[in-house]
Amino acid sequence: MFKNYLKTAFRTLKKNVGFTAINVFGLALGLATCLLIVFYVVDELSYDKFNTKADRIYRANMQIKFGGIDQTYASSPAPLGATFQNDYPEVERACRLLQRGGYNVKKGNQVIHENRVVLADSTLFDVFTLPMVGGDPKKALVEPHTVVITESTAKRYFNTAQAVGKTFTFDERELYKVTGVIRDLPKQSHFHYDFFLSMASAQESKENAWFSNNFNTYVLLKPGVDAKKFEAKFPALMRKYAGPQLQDILHLNFDSFESAGNRYQLSLAPLKDIHLKSNLMSELDHNGNIQYVYIFGAVAIFILLIACVNFMNLSTARSANRAREVGVRKVLGSRRKSLIAQFLSESIMVTFLATVIAMLIAYFLLPVFNNISGKAMELSVGSLVWLVPALLLTVLVIGFLAGSYPAFFLSAFQPIDVLKGKLSSGFKGGMLRSSLVVFQFFISITLIIGTLVIYNQLKYIQNKDLGYNRSQVLVVHGVYDLGAQSKVFRDEVKQLPGVMGVTMTGFLPTSDYRNSSSVFQERALDPKKAVLAQTWVVDDSYLSTLGIKLTKGRNFSSLMPTDSAAMIVNETAAKLMGVKDPLNKPMYLPMDNMAKTFKEYHIVGVIKDFNFASLRNNVTPVILMYGENTGALSVKVNTANITALMGMIKDKWKSIKSGKEFEYTFMDEDFDSSYRAEQRMGTIFIIFTSLTIIIACLGLFGLAAYSAEQRTKEIGIRKVLGANVAAIVGMLSKDFIKLVAIAIVIAVPVAWFAMQQWLQGFAYRQNIQWWVVVLAAVSAVLIAFITISFQSIKAALANPVRSLKNE
Repeated sequence: MFKNYLKTAFRTLKKNVGFTAINVFGLALGLATCLLIVFYVVDELSYDKFNTKADRIYRANMQIKFGGIDQTYASSPAPLGATFQNDYPEVERACRLLQRGGYNVKKGNQVIHENRVVLADSTLFDVFTLPMVGGDPKKALVEPHTVVITESTAKRYFNTAQAVGKTFTFDERELYKVTGVIRDLPKQSHFHYDFFLSMASAQESKENAWFSNNFNTYVLLKPGVDAKKFEAKFPALMRKYAGPQLQDILHLNFDSFESAGNRYQLSLAPLKDIHLKSNLMSELDHNGNIQYVYIFGAVAIFILLIACVNFMNLSTARSANRAREVGVRKVLGSRRKSLIAQFLSESIMVTFLATVIAMLIAYFLLPVFNNISGKAMELSVGSLVWLVPALLLTVLVIGFLAGSYPAFFLSAFQPIDVLKGKLSSGFKGGMLRSSLVVFQFFISITLIIGTLVIYNQLKYIQNKDLGYNRSQVLVVHGVYDLGAQSKVFRDEVKQLPGVMGVTMTGFLPTSDYRNSSSVFQERALDPKKAVLAQTWVVDDSYLSTLGIKLTKGRNFSSLMPTDSAAMIVNETAAKLMGVKDPLNKPMYLPMDNMAKTFKEYHIVGVIKDFNFASLRNNVTPVILMYGENTGALSVKVNTANITALMGMIKDKWKSIKSGKEFEYTFMDEDFDSSYRAEQRMGTIFIIFTSLTIIIACLGLFGLAAYSAEQRTKEIGIRKVLGANVAAIVGMLSKDFIKLVAIAIVIAVPVAWFAMQQWLQGFAYRQNIQWWVVVLAAVSAVLIAFITISFQSIKAALANPVRSLKNE
């Protein structure tokens, strides 16, 4: 019997090739798109789950609210790890990671700059699951000047993974012995390093400094420990250990400090939440965003629904044509359950075929999608464990839903009614189909508005006046490697043709190397009016090279010896001081943890606020201090032949440091990289919105064709009576356009609310413009009309004799 159902289903589908092709392709495209999004969402949600104890691992975050700054950091004080482990029985192990920037590693005569280097406690392997292929995890990082490297790094430097006992030279002076080799970290990790240096090598790791937050501290709680109850002990911890130092530095006790509205507060973040729910200062890597997971998850559901709605719509529309078939079958003795089985078999067969095609499309498009999304996803045997059952369930559910209308509705009719033509058919009677069309275009219009808002915000970010000029600024990294020759390099570059300005400092608006905060007080021993500010060491060419504008006072000058105690503040810092004219105002910087000695500075200038962090955050206080910092060399160029100029700069570099690789970026590229996630999201959103519209139009095309077919005789009569082509096209189109108009009315407020919520994540944002809504509405109507008009014009131009000759 089942074989007979399949045969009959195959013949029916073959008889209606056009209908079958639209149905199969529309559903396959929707399923393939949905699959790609599911891969993306699953990948994002799988971060750090490779750690076998992930449910018990937490990171300590520090929230600081004081002196004009309210920020939460992913880092914490040096002694916190030992305090957790020694004082709190809830903690099984604690581990710290310390980033110091890049290191130069010697390989033969070559010096390679490695950025993926971190210092780690010996308890690293007790907390995280990092399988070793060589070495003892219990001893690997115990001794100073030992290092654990990844398997690929061992092969890169020593051509073998058996590298235990070999040595590295860091920064041309520090010798480290390899005591362990681990497998490469999974891509789904919130940090990625190739070198783990022993924390015992860092003197600052032993300091009892509770107000220096440079360490990323992780705790492994014992089984059964409630993290919230443990977290409730933190206020007492901070009072006990940080309180005395607060008294020494600011001459305030903790109660007075907090009663003034300040905060120095510790909290825990679950390891599995870090990648998607944490974008704080001092993160170890660029994290994702849970918002995007929600958005793309919703888009996947929408696309799948649209594809299913198309499938159901076309199936129900064509089912009326089979009413006579149902009547004849019933007259010949077919039972209702046989008819139900027949219709469901056809529906499931089409769904299965579409699913197979969807898997093939998704497989071949996955590399392209990886390139767009910045992922490295792949179909593995492990993914098939959940994917195959999910797809089979999808086939059954969609097939059943799409076939349910003809199966249960048509099979219930009496044969005499069907054969007499009493069954209503056609577009006008299809309330269900009308509702589904409205639903499809509601989703399409919502996505169009969302795409336009995202595009508008990204364009706003890229064109916003940031308060500095990042255009045509070449940044040469690692200038500190030149040692005493760094000034020689700077002066020689300055003389090259096409160079407009040169500044030497690592404190740049687009650099991660800018988290250096200090507390400045208006009067020594009086913390009531204090400013906690980013403190950057720059030279006298910094402002002119980056185009930062002075609003008051003057720039630093190498001709004025007193500028060693001078500082330039931004407008935000000046406002926090609460004076109309901050010029020449003295500010005091504590010189030791006991705050018994202070250095006096005087303000010589005020600069316009500039955005040095993400535009998701407001500008915070910045204080520029005059001095030397060799973190990088920024070169403002003005030449049509940048390649030639870069060649000359590289030659200058090689003449001073031939064995060291010349590394550079452009400041505008560094800025764009900060918003790469948003840019990728925008690109993906545009692609998915386009696919959604295509799928919706496929359904509309099929319905328009069906509607024209049902009204062939009516069109013929109208033409005979004198109706022109435009009138007939309007008649066939107006019902569909009405449905699109209803969808617009529903979609606009929903999309407006959703995108307003997304925009709240930006401190600097473009409001939703009226033209966005108008453009989305007009686009939807035009797309629908163009889709419908193809079939409408075809029907209107047909010879009426052909449709009426049998009447």
